Amino acid sequence: GTWVSAGTQTDLPKAVVLLDPQWDRVLKDDHVTLKCQGDYPLGDNSTQWWHNGTLISNQASSYFITRAKVEDSGDYKCQTGLSTLSDPVKLKVYIGWLLVQAPRWVVQEGEPIQLKCHSWKNTTVGKVQFFQNGKGKKFSYQNSDFYIPEAKLEHSGSYFCRGIIGRKNESSEAMNITVQGQESPPSSSSFFPPWHQITFFLVMGLLFAVDTGLHFSVKRDLRNSKEDWRNSKVTWTQGPQGK
Repeated sequence: GTWVSAGTQTDLPKAVVLLDPQWDRVLKDDHVTLKCQGDYPLGDNSTQWWHNGTLISNQASSYFITRAKVEDSGDYKCQTGLSTLSDPVKLKVYIGWLLVQAPRWVVQEGEPIQLKCHSWKNTTVGKVQFFQNGKGKKFSYQNSDFYIPEAKLEHSGSYFCRGIIGRKNESSEAMNITVQGQESPPSSSSFFPPWHQITFFLVMGLLFAVDTGLHFSVKRDLRNSKEDWRNSKVTWTQGPQGK
């Protein structure tokens, strides 16, 4: 296919790797499809795929993993003829009977948390229990989903699920969910610089002082030098009380 040289890449969109199904942590033998979203030249749908930095021979816009193996774990990147190299998507393949899956492991406060207790080869699981930091949070005879509509900071922690497969009690590994507060990281628009706050409190303090009969007079001239400013007088006078 035609590949754009590095010099002309500035205005091109970045390709994106999408997982279908959406889980980035899967069990051995699961089917995973990685799709490359990017712009293609007319009549040329060839796509380049990398796994852990090595070019894969696959040239299609989707990369199929029919029965996942542990070796399929790692970083996947793709690029199309009219896009730049995508960010990596990490896939991790686990061996076990049960696995906690989530669309996202880092959630903003107020967003939903979705967890799924996924079984090897989708074997039937009974008496499904979810635990957060070792404490039981949800029990269900059949439903292997755990949904929190609005995440709070205290929902951060390590989660695992347990259930009965055949006659055995099986547990998954623990997975970490991180809930981030609204104020972190601060965006410049929603954040007053400290001096802004200081000025605000000074003004409020002055209004309060005037309101309670204290008069604050500062004798100074803005054109004075710093030396004069140091020598300027600040006087507090007690106003008449109650009358």
